[in-house]
Amino acid sequence: MTDWLRALQECRERRDPCVLVTVTDVRGHAPREAGAKLVVTADRTWGSVGGGNLEEAAVRRARGLLRGMQLSGSAAPVTERHTLSDKVAVEHGVQCCGGEVTLLLEPIGVRPSVAVFGMGHVGYEIGLLLSRHELDVHLVDSRADQLDDERLAPLLAGPADVHVHQVPVLPELVVAELPPGTHVLVLTHDHAEDLAILDALLRSDVPATVGLIGSSAKWTRFRGKLAELGHSPAVIDRVRTPIGDPAVTGVAGKSPATIAVSVTVEVLGLVGATEVSTLER
Repeated sequence: MTDWLRALQECRERRDPCVLVTVTDVRGHAPREAGAKLVVTADRTWGSVGGGNLEEAAVRRARGLLRGMQLSGSAAPVTERHTLSDKVAVEHGVQCCGGEVTLLLEPIGVRPSVAVFGMGHVGYEIGLLLSRHELDVHLVDSRADQLDDERLAPLLAGPADVHVHQVPVLPELVVAELPPGTHVLVLTHDHAEDLAILDALLRSDVPATVGLIGSSAKWTRFRGKLAELGHSPAVIDRVRTPIGDPAVTGVAGKSPATIAVSVTVEVLGLVGATEVSTLER
């Protein structure tokens, strides 16, 4: 694996936004050929597009795109043409190869994150659907058989980055391991486990949204329990329940696969809304 590919993978794993700079066209003499690449983060670079003023200008422009992405939530790719001539006024020194280089700068943001606590029938189907999208998907269960390699194999075949958390006791401890801004779904096999996870989520700044599966009777009981644990009504109202788009289940029924479609539609809408609100800030 080349340095720039390894760098992109490292940035993805660290959830660190970056810009991929590629030499797309060269006319005349230039320090690097078309296809040369450079990866830029806020504080590091990998690879090279030719050094000198060309590279300094590319790094500066890339970091400007990163700052813009941090403020607005996204940034569009940019194409720039650089003339390597001693007659061109430049900020970082003369580069007089005599040629012309075109650079493509592609900002690469951090993938949205979704966590599913509980990998039973419904949780599995939700995980399967989410795995077909460009997301970070965290799968959590206290039961080892629900996270068996063979069972999860279809979930690992899609474009999502899937993270498996098998926690025999205290699955609520996984909350601290989730990326900030994660959309969380709680649907374990055990109401006591659901409650403990909700308690941890409501004490954390990690989740962007919190969804709980269950009936109105379950939620009435949980509201009382969460209040006893010290949560205010406003904090408890962060929990969204029931989860899912009723327009789906109302027409297609309530099988695990149908509920999963309903919930996934809702979650993808929340992910999109979060990105839009970030853009509007």
